[in-house]
Amino acid sequence: MNHTVSLAELNTASPARFVEVLGGIFEHSPWVAERALANRPFALVQDLHTAMAEAVRHADEVTQLALIRAHPELAGKAAVRGELTAESTREQSGAGLNQCSAEEFNLLQKLNADYNEKFSFPFVIAVRGHDRHSIIQHFTRRLSSDRATEMHECLEQIIKIGGFRLADLVAQ
Repeated sequence: MNHTVSLAELNTASPARFVEVLGGIFEHSPWVAERALANRPFALVQDLHTAMAEAVRHADEVTQLALIRAHPELAGKAAVRGELTAESTREQSGAGLNQCSAEEFNLLQKLNADYNEKFSFPFVIAVRGHDRHSIIQHFTRRLSSDRATEMHECLEQIIKIGGFRLADLVAQ
């Protein structure tokens, strides 16, 4: 997200423009912005984030799973092929995932495979504020969770990522 937009602009934008601007906040899931639209006008960016978070939390399980599955694996195949969104690329690079040693990369590939096999969706963590070592620790710990707990955790991490992305996009 190279430019910012004001909250006033979002509050008065056409529905199509609102979704165009905010559709990428939640990875490949413009429906989140579409559902938050009904809550305009927003007094604060936090109010917009809350509306988007509630849209995620109140979605049906099929829609929530699609949202989780829209997220790329950490240091996964899409990253290697250069197929991540600009936001995901920046976030993973910021956490140093593009600088993994061969051993760390192989461990992340194994963790991704084990996690996907157990839960049938990718591991999601808001990587901002983490480095690759703390990400690996969280990954390893969360593999012991049950599916319902982990699905909830992924959704909360996605909501956190959305908050970071909104803060980057919307001028305060």
